[in-house]
Amino acid sequence: MAHTTARIGFWAAIAAALAIAGYGVAQLLQLAGVIGYPTDEISIYATSICIGPPFLLAMLALAEDAATERRVWSRASVMFAGFYVVFALLVYAVQLGTVIPYAGGVRSSSILAVTPHSLFWTVDALAYLSMGAACGLAGLSLSGEGEAIWPRRWLLAHAAVSPLVATAYFYPRFSVVVLLLGAPWLITAPGAMLALARLFFQRRSA
Repeated sequence: MAHTTARIGFWAAIAAALAIAGYGVAQLLQLAGVIGYPTDEISIYATSICIGPPFLLAMLALAEDAATERRVWSRASVMFAGFYVVFALLVYAVQLGTVIPYAGGVRSSSILAVTPHSLFWTVDALAYLSMGAACGLAGLSLSGEGEAIWPRRWLLAHAAVSPLVATAYFYPRFSVVVLLLGAPWLITAPGAMLALARLFFQRRSA
């Protein structure tokens, strides 16, 4: 891997991991009742919107070094990472730029609000599922040997969480308990990014 590509991939993966951690803290504070509307949603959406661009950049950097026989997987991972960014930026930009400032403090007053089983709830689910698909495909683009073992395992583990995320979003009756089915995401997402950062660091130093 070229030194510049590895360096960009390293910092992109670190930035994505930090944004995910920020989102996780905001989400937990909301569930614990420490922060309320609109601070909770501003915190959640602002950190979430920061995940997409570095995540896509990390996937692009990883695809640059994919072995020829695995390149189809790395290119597909970039495609789904692109889907993730589009869906995520659409949802979170609308919430931050339109719904929160102009909803008059009542989240359900706008058809654009993210409420259970609404339009933007579904788009948000598609964002998370696209991220999982991107990570799974990125994992398949790595060999199961040497320095790539743990990044591959973390990426595939994050993809394996996708059914739980889908259940949390699409289960007919929403509840906090159902929402918590997706909690492993808060472990596998930063874990995958940190494992990628370590891989990029090792390749940068090689």
